[in-house]
Amino acid sequence: MELEETLLPGVGVRYELTTRAGQVIGIVVQREGGAEIVAYDRRDPDRALGVFRLNPEEADAIAEVLGAPRLTQRFADLSREVPGLQSARFPIRPGSPFADRLLGDTRARTLTGCSIVAIVRDADVVPSPTPADVLRAGDVLVAIGSGRGLEQLDRRLSGEDEAPPA
Repeated sequence: MELEETLLPGVGVRYELTTRAGQVIGIVVQREGGAEIVAYDRRDPDRALGVFRLNPEEADAIAEVLGAPRLTQRFADLSREVPGLQSARFPIRPGSPFADRLLGDTRARTLTGCSIVAIVRDADVVPSPTPADVLRAGDVLVAIGSGRGLEQLDRRLSGEDEAPPA
């Protein structure tokens, strides 16, 4: 499947794709955060069959439904293909010793052997976060590693393990 991207100056970005069944779908993500989703007539690509207009909150809700779970599913699929590799999601709860701290402060890879491969924050996904990314209460970390390592990471992030230096 090919996704075409077109910059619309002053408006946002338009994405268009053709589904396997031949349906053409257009999505305009507006600069202000809203979106329009259009299904085009297969016989007349200039004729819209329907348009859904989403305000920024609605667009965020759709992005969250389609974004984070799909990312997690991809890692779950990968863990089935690679023996010994598992994936998990870890919420950063209020009061976590790592809330408002750098991702590098978790020392996840060094202490548990796990890699944090994404940070999910509300409807946004930060793929391949760096040690300089700041964690916030409410974030969800997506990690891959061994089962034992993921258990260690869970304890560490929840504060049951050694806390980060002050």
